[in-house]
Amino acid sequence: MLAQTIHEIFHDALFIKYGLLGLFFNGMFSSFIPIPTELTTSTLLLGGANPYDVFLALTTGSIIGGYIAYYLGYNGRLIGKFRKSTPKYEKKSVSIMSKYGWSTVIFFSPWIPIIGDIVSVIAGTKRYNILKYSIAMVTGKVVKAMAIVFFSVHFLHWILRLLH
Repeated sequence: MLAQTIHEIFHDALFIKYGLLGLFFNGMFSSFIPIPTELTTSTLLLGGANPYDVFLALTTGSIIGGYIAYYLGYNGRLIGKFRKSTPKYEKKSVSIMSKYGWSTVIFFSPWIPIIGDIVSVIAGTKRYNILKYSIAMVTGKVVKAMAIVFFSVHFLHWILRLLH
């Protein structure tokens, strides 16, 4: 009952009302704009969507978004205005990437609010090796999607039962 109520509340929210296609675009845009995917993912799963379909839509959108973000950075003319508006975050991201290693930060970037959203753009700007970028980014996005779907499937229903 509570899960249905939550689904109804969020049903008309951006991305959620479009189901798996909305989740795909949410995942894609969240790679370079700070739009969390957790709400869309959880709401779709609570509404009865197939967890495998949710995982595939989220992962595919996120990976495509990661490549779009890399390309936006690589082709810097497209993001000149964006880069001027975020020098503080860019400087912080480059500092973190230098300290912990580019591949490590790219892997964990889907979990880092705001700074993580521009890591892929910066990797493109700095012409980071595309093969290394692909391995770290794809692995990081897959692990995050698995964690979100697993948590949503196994723990949200349990938490909602406790609240009910």
